[in-house]
Amino acid sequence: MDNKQAALELGQKPVGQLLWQYALPAMVAMTASSLYNIIDRAFIGQLVGPEAIAGLGITFPLMNLSGAFGAGVGVGASTCISVKLGQKDYETAEHTLGNTVTLNLIIGAAFMVVCLLLLDPILRFFGASDATLPYAREFMQVILAGNVVTHMYFGMNAVLRAAGKPRQAMYSVLFTVGMNILLILVFVWWMRLGIRGAALATICAQSMALCWQFWLFSNKNELLHLRRGIYRLKANLVKNILAIGISPFLMNATSCVIVIFMNNQFVRYGGDMGVGAYSIANSVVMVFFMFVIGVTQGMQPIVGYNYGAEKYDRMLRCLWLSIAAATAILLTGWGLSMAFPRQIARIFTTDPTLLEMSAHGLRWDMLVFFIVGSQAVTTNFFQCIGKVKISIFLSLSRQLILLLPMAYVMPLVWGLDGLWASMPASDFGSWAMTIPLLLWYIKKFKKH
Repeated sequence: MDNKQAALELGQKPVGQLLWQYALPAMVAMTASSLYNIIDRAFIGQLVGPEAIAGLGITFPLMNLSGAFGAGVGVGASTCISVKLGQKDYETAEHTLGNTVTLNLIIGAAFMVVCLLLLDPILRFFGASDATLPYAREFMQVILAGNVVTHMYFGMNAVLRAAGKPRQAMYSVLFTVGMNILLILVFVWWMRLGIRGAALATICAQSMALCWQFWLFSNKNELLHLRRGIYRLKANLVKNILAIGISPFLMNATSCVIVIFMNNQFVRYGGDMGVGAYSIANSVVMVFFMFVIGVTQGMQPIVGYNYGAEKYDRMLRCLWLSIAAATAILLTGWGLSMAFPRQIARIFTTDPTLLEMSAHGLRWDMLVFFIVGSQAVTTNFFQCIGKVKISIFLSLSRQLILLLPMAYVMPLVWGLDGLWASMPASDFGSWAMTIPLLLWYIKKFKKH
């Protein structure tokens, strides 16, 4: 199926069938990615030690910040492409593809250079101690060296979904995850390269997948393909990409700020083992939340296309189906985490102190997890239809507006438990702000 036929289907096929067609490959890909993250941390925790897990937790903010720039370009570009395909403006869609490549190259290289030059001070600021700094430094030196590859890989995958190729996007992630696991066995278990080997496995796997993505986009028979004349940055295209991409950028950048703050708070109230427990709980949360990301990635081209084509009934049906799917997924994650916290934590560590702290923290972190899906889908919905200010507000509400002050005040009263409790408290507060706003906005669409 070529790009044009796939794009037309977005406005014609039954919405439920389309969402399944687009979300299932994204969920499979995200689930595989989550499983890789678990395997990665399990190898590091079991073969290198609990300090390495804590060191890996210190790198989360920098990884999130890198992901913020990548998401800003990738999601912004894919949304622009979806809308242009809905408007049947294929020439602009193709130039957006070329500008995506150029932007990822420039931003990825600039981020790499700045962070490598200032790596130790950055990691110290993020909460690294004398014990965890060497592990965090070894991991990030390799990750940052391949930063351009990472940005380009995620950007091209987002464009594949927008171009009506969700299966190819899924295959790309599955290949990356499979190769990642294989290379971890080689670099960490066999060659004993430690945490540096885990980072090297990630970059090598992404590099191979990126070559395949470029090969797909080099096919001249496709409606969207790489060719001469589309790479020069155009002010209007860059402005549109960044205007839409500012919401996911701020969401990821906010995550960076929050993790920096939380790492320092966990060091203060729980020591290095507290940071390790937070890292493990976060990893488990992300396993289930990746399913929701898969749902939002699946809905993005459907909502974007039908909004561009002014088919608002189809757009809203996709929204409600996505909310239902996300809620069901996170309800499953909540149930498993409440019932088996120690068994889940044991995957990452056998250290008794870290195991107990992780199991206890996981129950707190997941306390109202089942309501987060509707908030995430709603934020993505406003992003898909270009309502940037609303999307930014909802992105910031959960973490920056609510979690940051709660995570500062609540531990002053209840100590480490107060720090853990600040996370479900902010989740509930953000959800309570999001749903009324969504219902009010839907009334406006129903008048059309």
